[in-house]
Amino acid sequence: MQKVVEKERMRLVLRELKKLYPDSGTALRFASVFQLAVAVMLSAQCTDARVNIVTKELFKSLKTPKDFALAPLKDLEKLIYSTGYYHAKAKNIRAMARAVIEWHGGVVPDRMGDLVKLPGIGRKTANIILNEGYGIVEGIAVDTHVTRLSNRLGLTAHHDPVKIEQDLMTLAPRKDWWFLSNALIWHGRKVCHSRKPDCVGCALNKKCPSAFRA
Repeated sequence: MQKVVEKERMRLVLRELKKLYPDSGTALRFASVFQLAVAVMLSAQCTDARVNIVTKELFKSLKTPKDFALAPLKDLEKLIYSTGYYHAKAKNIRAMARAVIEWHGGVVPDRMGDLVKLPGIGRKTANIILNEGYGIVEGIAVDTHVTRLSNRLGLTAHHDPVKIEQDLMTLAPRKDWWFLSNALIWHGRKVCHSRKPDCVGCALNKKCPSAFRA
């Protein structure tokens, strides 16, 4: 019975989100699948707007896996400094570039199993690369926004990204998986903020068991 309730709630949530964000998609800017991978890695704990500012300059000097693989770590750190966690990000990005060259001939793979073996790439990042880079929908990318909104909307009781993804995939039609991820991210940015969600002005108000209704 609980699953029936959750599926109906998901149906209603999707209906409203499609009205709000008919053209939802990643805000990250890139010119290749490899650049997309770099941008997504930089977006951890950083806004897409900031990442786009950084990559606008970054991709002028470093474009290909070879460019990143050969880049001195200190130089790369300097270029991505403002995205935060730049030591770890620079190390992972360079290692990812070298792995793409050594394991895949310089081409970012298009299979989940291969992607998650690359340094610094987990399932969330792999989902984004597959969909935005190759048009392949294998799952739902679960970031902090998706985690927060899924819990508030009563679509999952989990906080582990893998379990949340599994729950959402059982509730939403496969054709809506990628839309759902992007739409929840946009709604999290614009309305359902972490500290002060705008419940009164939210179009999902009546479908959300966590909503404060003034």
